[in-house]
Amino acid sequence: MFHIVLVAPEIPHNAGAAGRLALATGARLHLVKPLGFSLEDKYVKRSGLDYWQDVDLQIWPNLAELQAQADPTARFWYLSTKAARAHWDAPYRDGDYLVFGCETRGLPEAIVKEAGDQAIRIPMQEGGTRSLNLSTAIAIALYEAVRVSGGLQ
Repeated sequence: MFHIVLVAPEIPHNAGAAGRLALATGARLHLVKPLGFSLEDKYVKRSGLDYWQDVDLQIWPNLAELQAQADPTARFWYLSTKAARAHWDAPYRDGDYLVFGCETRGLPEAIVKEAGDQAIRIPMQEGGTRSLNLSTAIAIALYEAVRVSGGLQ
């Protein structure tokens, strides 16, 4: 099982879409506070449709606590437009965590820098756009991780 981690998400429909992606792939969704919305928000529920109650969801007060509770063999992949390594070059395996920052700021630069080779980016056409929608980025990275690991036949 893969893990989707949203650090300080701000937009409720992105969390709802991430929940739907988690259900589609058998992943667990982790939301790291602060949240920019209530989980009771109609937009979260609308994006997750009638599946929201089935999402394997965990809420964390901070990223450090999530990392401390994770399986020690699990790897964390930090997605950022500032990373050098392409997401398709990561050797994903079952149990890995895909970590995404908030919609307006992404992950803090210190986290990306500290991550080293575990910081990855989704390549984009130069001069095209500065970033992708969060739920789109989650889908791209998650399905690549599932593909590489041989899941979902």
